[in-house]
Formats: sequence, structure tokens, C-alpha cells
Amino acid sequence: MIKNKIVSFLSTNGLKKGHYQILAGPLLILLILSMMVLPLPAFMLDLFFTFNIALSIIILIVALFTKRVLDFAAFPTVLLFATLLRLSLNVASTRVVLLKGHTGSNAAGRVIEAFGHFLVGGNFAIGIVVFIILVIINFMVITKGAGRIAEVGARFALDGMPGKQMAIDADLNAGLIGEDEAKARRAEVTQEADFYGSMDGASKFVRGDAIAGLLIMAITIIGGLLVGVVQHGMALADAGQTYVLLTIGDGLVAQIPSLIISTAAGVIVTRVTSQENISEQMLNQLFKNPQVLILTAVVIGLLGLIPGMPNLVFLLFTAILILLSWWINKQKKNDTTASTKQVDTQATTPSNIEASWSDVSIEDILAMEVGYGLIPMVDQTQNGELLGRIRSLRKKFAQTFGFLPPQVHIRDNLSLAPYQYKLFIKGGEIGKGEIVNNKWLAINPGNVAETIDGIATTEPAFGLPAVWIDASNKENAQILGYTVVDTSTMIATHFNHLLQQFASDLLGRVETQELLDHVKQDIPKLVEDFIPGVITLTTFHKILQNLIAEKVSIRDMRTIIETISEHAPNQNDAYQLLSLVRIALGRVITQQWFPGNGAINVIGLNVNLERLLLQALQNTSNVEPGLADHIIQQVKQALNQQDAIGAPPVLLVNHTLRPMLSQFLRPHFPQLVVLSNLEITDNREIKMTCQIGVE
Repeated sequence: MIKNKIVSFLSTNGLKKGHYQILAGPLLILLILSMMVLPLPAFMLDLFFTFNIALSIIILIVALFTKRVLDFAAFPTVLLFATLLRLSLNVASTRVVLLKGHTGSNAAGRVIEAFGHFLVGGNFAIGIVVFIILVIINFMVITKGAGRIAEVGARFALDGMPGKQMAIDADLNAGLIGEDEAKARRAEVTQEADFYGSMDGASKFVRGDAIAGLLIMAITIIGGLLVGVVQHGMALADAGQTYVLLTIGDGLVAQIPSLIISTAAGVIVTRVTSQENISEQMLNQLFKNPQVLILTAVVIGLLGLIPGMPNLVFLLFTAILILLSWWINKQKKNDTTASTKQVDTQATTPSNIEASWSDVSIEDILAMEVGYGLIPMVDQTQNGELLGRIRSLRKKFAQTFGFLPPQVHIRDNLSLAPYQYKLFIKGGEIGKGEIVNNKWLAINPGNVAETIDGIATTEPAFGLPAVWIDASNKENAQILGYTVVDTSTMIATHFNHLLQQFASDLLGRVETQELLDHVKQDIPKLVEDFIPGVITLTTFHKILQNLIAEKVSIRDMRTIIETISEHAPNQNDAYQLLSLVRIALGRVITQQWFPGNGAINVIGLNVNLERLLLQALQNTSNVEPGLADHIIQQVKQALNQQDAIGAPPVLLVNHTLRPMLSQFLRPHFPQLVVLSNLEITDNREIKMTCQIGVE
């Protein structure tokens, strides 16, 4: 009944299918303890010694086939258990040797007998020498070298952790990797440091095992002689022959697996992470160069010609190296020919070409498509005027806004009309236009009453009425008051207008990082630890993008970074930080829209409307639809009035209302600038030309 309950527990409430492997560790510990305490028969010793040898070979082969150290991250723990297993077998075999050694050479099992007689020829003196040599190789060469490498590796892994973590954070902030991949890479860096730290300590297991093997052998020999002579009345020579051979066999059975596992430890810590395992690395790097084999064959061949040397052996190896070099050289030529044929086949049979990542092209940030009639204007070999104008516009844009816009990728498009062009940002069309060849564009600035002969059109940048005229009529149009421009100037003006209108879309995370790198060259201390120590690249990019969207230059990066560094510890919201940065840039913003020191003419808000908007901001952050329409109509009238008196389109509002009104009015009036009362310098007189919200 109890048995049935145990089986039921294991099958239902306890271990499920596939979970029995968690018992491996506890069972191994119990096995090790039982071997130390309980006497084992000779057959069981044979089984465990064979298992120990097989386990050590498995560990070595797994180490040889790993491509990264973390592929065998359990190695330090495996090394501990293997060492404990080997020492427990030493204890168990020593007990059997001392108890039953007088009965014959097979008293401790066939494995110990074979190692004691067959491997060393039954000569205990040779056995002692071989055993000591194995211990010296294990202790002084392999274990000592592997331990030193593990110690240095642990130190370098710990020292390199901050740099690796910063590199992961930089890739994350730059958008090159996702959050999940960043977590996985951070965990891998931590595991690698833990592994090398564990290996630094685990190497001491093998070192202690070698010392323990020497002590156990000495103690067992002395104890065996005493037991054989004193207790069993054996002659000293017979006791020495019996017990020393058994002890040597026992020591060799333990030291050979120990040497194998020490080699595995050395393989693990000395390997360099790559896409190949150790065997592939050694073969590919040792025998990849046929010239090296030829030179080696020459040296060996010259040595083989010296009288008194083993000529046959040396010349045999010379022939083998020459054949190996010829075979490797032939394989390289075959591979080259095969790859050339493959390329030729792919080139001549397009239907067999498979799609690859080379077929995927990243969209250009800023692009222009032109019809074939406009190609001479953008062809560098034909000294196209438009290219020079675009370069000048990019330079002027950088000086105005404070960052370098992306280069313009110009390409022809046969689907367009011959003299048509289109402008794109990130693949989306933002504007288009068309010229009339060999004509000039006469633009009516709004105050010309007389008409002029030509093809009526609309100026693409500002939507002004215009006329395409002949070159002979250019002077007459200028006398009448028209603004006359050539076709390249018209396209460049349109391009410049769109560039400023969509400036915020041109500042991506990559451009933000490049801007920081540029600032770091001039002010390294200011930028040091700014990203990500003070603020993330994402938040900083959002702040700069909003400043540009509201027509604020970011040239004064010193003030922007200092303001963010001062307030970021207490404020993480990007829009709150944006408001603080705008206040810090108040003098620049004021001078941008109101040069000089005179009075400034702005549009204002009625007190009642301001109070109503503040209440709406506290409650829902939304403006009631009827009120929104009323505000839009009055802003439109106010802008016309500002334009009539030659004042800039600036609306001055309470600091708290500025973000909401800016976001609300910008889609309807892109030319409108919403300023906060805290952004205006104190020494300027403010005049309200009109108020929004007055009935």
C-alpha cells in the first residue's frame, strides 16, 4: 500500500515525465558518500572505475566540440563532481586493497589488476615512476597552466563587464537591438564572468586532486606493507610486490581520468570563441597553407639526408608532407573553380538566382526623383546647377537648425513627366512640382495688379500665383513687380521650404548620436556620461525633435545639455524637460522672432479664455469642440492681422498652456509659433496686437 502511494505521488503530484533528471545530482552525492562509507565488492569497483574513465572521456569530447565557453557552462560543477567521484573511488579501493590485498592481485578487481600488471609490466618500480610522471604532467603542466589562464580570464572578464554593458546599452539606445536581445546579451555577459570566476576556483580541485593522489599512494603503500607484514605474516618482499602493485594500479586508474579532465579544463579556458570547435580550428589553421607544409618537408628531408640519422623515417615524413601539401593545394584550386562556375552560372541563368538580403534596400531618408528632362540639372558631369544649390541649402540648414541633414539621394524616374520632380522623406512623398523648359517663373508677391503674358501656374513652395514667361519678357516682369527666378532656383526654394517644414523628421536617433559625437569633440566633459548616465538617447532625441518641430534651433547644445543634466535627476518626463529647455533658450528664441531691443508685437489670449483652458487642462487635457472651432477662427484672423502689420506669427500664452496650444494649433497653422511668457526676456516690452477669445 505504501509502495502504491509513493508511485502515485511520483506520477501525479511529484516528478513529471522528463523531470527525473533533477535526481541526478542528489543520487550522485549519495553514491559518492556510500562509496566512502560502505565496503564495495571487486566487481562494483570495476564498474565504477570503468564509469569514471568513460565519464572523463565524455567530458573531454564535449569540451572539444564546444564553440563558446558558455556552451559548457556546467563544466566547473561537473569538474567538482568528477573529482569527488574519483576521490571516493580512491577511498573505496584503498579499503579493499588493505583488507583483501593479501589474497592476490585481483583482490581489488580486474581493472586495478590490469593497470598494475599489464600497463607497467608487473614492475612496481616502473609503476611508481610512471605514476609520478603522470602526476607531474597533470600538476605542474596542465593544471598549473589552465589555472593561470582561468585566473587571468576571470580578471579580464570582470574588468570588461562595464564596457560590454555600455556597448549593449548604446546598441539599445541606438535602436540596433531590442529590449529582449539586450536582456539576453546582458545575461550572457554576466554568465561569462561567473563562468571564468568559477573556473578560477574549480582549477584548484584538479590541483588538490593531484596532491591527494600522491598522499593516498604513499599512505596506501605504507599501510599495505604494515598490514601484510604485521597482520598477515607476509615477507617484506612479497608484501611490497603485492601491495605496491595494487596501489600503483589504483593510482593509475585514478590519475589517467584526472589527466583527461585536466586536459578538458585546459581546452575550455584556452579556446577562442568562434563558429568552429577546437578540432576544426586546429585543422583549418594548421594545415590551410600548403607553403608551410612544403617548407617543413624541406627541413625534414635535409635532416633525413644526414648520415647517422633515421633516414627512412625522416624521408617517409617528407614524402607524406609533400603529398599533403599537393592535396591541399588541389582542393583550394577545385574550390576556387567551383565558386567561379557557380557565379558564372548564376550570372547567365537569372531564373536560378535566389532572393537574398542584398535585394532588400533601406529606404533613403531624403530623396528626390526627377523626370528625364531634369537630368542635366542634377548631373554632376554636366555641371548641373541644382546640385550646387542643394549642397548650399544643406549647409545653410545645418547652420540654422544645428544639425546636419542627411544627404539627398537623387535618382531618375521614367514614370514621371519629363520635367516633373518629387521629394520624399523616408519613402513618403512630401511635395512635387513641374517646370516648363526654357522658361522663367514670374511670381506675384501679392501686390502686383497687372498681368503678364505667359502660362499661369502656382509657385510650389508658398502657393503664390505665378506665370511661366519667356526669357525676353523677364525684364518687363521685374519692372511690373514680379519676382522672377530660373527653374533651378524655383526647385531649390521648394526643396528648402519642405526641408524646414519637415526638419524634425530628418533628426533621427542616428543623427542625434552623430550630433553628440560632434559636440563631444569640442566639449568632452559636458557629454561624458550624459548618455545613458543622465538621460536615455530616446528621451534626448524626443526633446531635440520637439524643439526643431517648434522651429527652435538646437545650435546651443551646451545650454540644452546643461539644462537637462540639471533637471533630469528630478524630472524624467520628456515634455517637462522640453519646457525647461525652452525657458533656458528664451533669449535665443526671443531674438529669433523679435530681433533688436524694441517692443514685440504678439497675439495674446483673453483672460477668460485662458482661465477656461487652464480648467480644461486640469480636467481632461482636451478642448471642447465648439470652443476649438472658435479658437481656430480667431487665430486665423489674428494671423492675417499680424501679416498686415508685418509682425511675426507669434502667440504668447501662459507657460502651463503652451504645450497644449502648440500641439493643438500646429496642424492647422504650421507657420504659427506658440511662445510661453517665461521664454520672453524681461527687458522687452510686450504689445498685444489682438487677443484670442474676445467676443
